[in-house]
Amino acid sequence: MQSYDKNMTPIYTSLQQIQADLQQGKTTLRAIVEYYLARIEAASDLNAYVEIYAAEALERANVLDAKRHDHPEAIGCLHGMVVSIKDVICYADHTVTASSKTLEGFQSLFSATAVERLLAADAIIIGRTNCDEFAMGSSNENSYYGPVKNAADPSKVPGGSSGGAAVSVQADTCLAALGTDTGGSVRQPAAFCGIIGLKPTYGRISRHGLLAYGSSFDQIGIFARSVEDTALLLETIAGADEFDSTASLRPVEAYSQLLNFQDKVRVAWLRSALESNRLDPEIRQTAFDLMHQLQIAGHIVEPVDFEYLEYIVPAYYVLTTAEASSNLSRYDGVRYGYRSAQANSLDSVYKKSRSEGFGAEVKRRIMLGTFVLSAGYYDAYYTKAQQIRRLIAEKTSAIFENFDFILMPAAPTTAWNLDEKMNDPIAMYLADIFTVQANMTGIPGISLPLRTHSNGLPIGLQLMSKKFDEAALLAFARYVLHTWI
Repeated sequence: MQSYDKNMTPIYTSLQQIQADLQQGKTTLRAIVEYYLARIEAASDLNAYVEIYAAEALERANVLDAKRHDHPEAIGCLHGMVVSIKDVICYADHTVTASSKTLEGFQSLFSATAVERLLAADAIIIGRTNCDEFAMGSSNENSYYGPVKNAADPSKVPGGSSGGAAVSVQADTCLAALGTDTGGSVRQPAAFCGIIGLKPTYGRISRHGLLAYGSSFDQIGIFARSVEDTALLLETIAGADEFDSTASLRPVEAYSQLLNFQDKVRVAWLRSALESNRLDPEIRQTAFDLMHQLQIAGHIVEPVDFEYLEYIVPAYYVLTTAEASSNLSRYDGVRYGYRSAQANSLDSVYKKSRSEGFGAEVKRRIMLGTFVLSAGYYDAYYTKAQQIRRLIAEKTSAIFENFDFILMPAAPTTAWNLDEKMNDPIAMYLADIFTVQANMTGIPGISLPLRTHSNGLPIGLQLMSKKFDEAALLAFARYVLHTWI
């Protein structure tokens, strides 16, 4: 068995490469799955996976190989795509735990709509990935299964909460992954791991089958190595869903066919972000280098004032913890999930089961959320945060009246050391400062790997666009990657 090598070139970086080799008979899906399973075993110390569907993936590969041979006209658009899914996305008859003790051993009775659409398009799901418990975290250190490690440097965090999903692609254990993004949990890990991470418009992908954290913020997102694969995955899993009233009824565009970018655009950058003293100088320079290159190519790049940046994180955590305190009330030790063996009354079932089943960060957020919703504090905190959210949305919309895209860092620093911020939740929360705007306003954002820092870690920058403008966002992202020097 091969050992994990962070410098090893991935065998495939796009679905197009896989499908070409399959069509030419150079490989089989079974051989591709065997390769990825070997990579998973070699990278096991990174702790990216909590469960591997080895036998199931191999059997599905056999079935799809036969389908390609016998009925090539019937193969799906994702034929050859090997995907991992974050441990908050339901898959029928498979365990889903949100990386929490409270759901240990729980099996889902149904599949998320996104999973059903993956399978219908002939994708292969190879396993479920580790994450911060109930998607609450920015470093993937809050998991019941232990921390995930960054493949670029195992002493560093991979970002969170979708750190396992990001590392599964980074370490070449699958071609793409589904994660979730509530405040940056796809874009920030993508930046830390040197891959592409897309958070679509809120409602573009159904949340049916997604274990809820903050219902008005949560969105399934995509990790991949190419914009082409990202576009095709979005095209496949997006769209209306009768099981999710928040899923948009807008038609899904053929994103993978709309990637040719030829326009001149206007790009805004926020002074309060790029001039922030929290921003790493090399990340700032990468942003300015990209902007200079865009200007040389004839695009308009201008700064704009955004006076609400300092309010985004506090307002976000007031609102998301409030929603979390409500969403997680269902985990009470009665209906399903963990029940304390020490409980001897109904009251103690609730108290002991929740105290023992949830980790420290989840309990912190539940208590914060309960506090801000309580009598006497609701108006002072929750109502005020909702007002700030409205102001942020209005200001963001005003920017898009004059600009096509907003350029931002995906994170103020590169990946930090494991355990570095675990005892300082405020510092951990502030790591989300550049990503939560997209979740507060519902707009799409994509993180692009553009440079390696002098410390050897990846640097990612973020582009955001108007709601439901993913076609333009993906095309421009591809243009940026293809022209970046």
